[in-house]
Amino acid sequence: MVKIERTPVAPVSLAAEKVKNGSYTQPDVIHQLYKDFQGKCYLCEMDELQSAEVEHLTAHRGNVDLKFDWNNLFLSCRHCNSMKNAGKYDMGIIDCCKEEPEVHLNYTFAGERVDVQAVDCEESTVKTAALLTECFEKRNTGIRQYTCDVRVRALKLTMTVLYKTLASYEKGTDAHALEVLKVMLDRSYKFAGFTRAYVRAHIDTYPELEPYVVL
Repeated sequence: MVKIERTPVAPVSLAAEKVKNGSYTQPDVIHQLYKDFQGKCYLCEMDELQSAEVEHLTAHRGNVDLKFDWNNLFLSCRHCNSMKNAGKYDMGIIDCCKEEPEVHLNYTFAGERVDVQAVDCEESTVKTAALLTECFEKRNTGIRQYTCDVRVRALKLTMTVLYKTLASYEKGTDAHALEVLKVMLDRSYKFAGFTRAYVRAHIDTYPELEPYVVL
């Protein structure tokens, strides 16, 4: 999860659909969410989503105001939406359009396992860290085992490219390494929470990269 710059003006369809308690997934809503969220699930950060869903940060449970509130609509994948639908996550998750999640969370990937840790003791931080870890590690059904494995494999590929590019950058063997790193450390990149956290954790080795991971 990384900071998202949401377009402040709500898609036009939401007001009309709210009146008749219709659909919050009209084309203009989907288009704007894809644009604002860079085509990524706001939870796991997979990109080029094939099973995208509109997720409510605070569960609406029939509340029409929450159901059609533009600021309550987030782009997620089906897998993460199913994790978020657990009652314990109905509310209190960090709003990445209003806060900087990287201030509150730390992301590690080691031994092909994902662990998102809370940096502080705020309830929203602890709850968000638990949810994000589950999005990669909760394999309590056959489908979830498969979809978690898909995400871990994709994350492993991304991190492997990051490690190799960092090595080339450090040795000066690839003239384009810095440009690749700039892309991978941008918040719009897939799994940016992980790539940025890794570089911040090793900033003494790569001090020149600090401007690209500053919070």
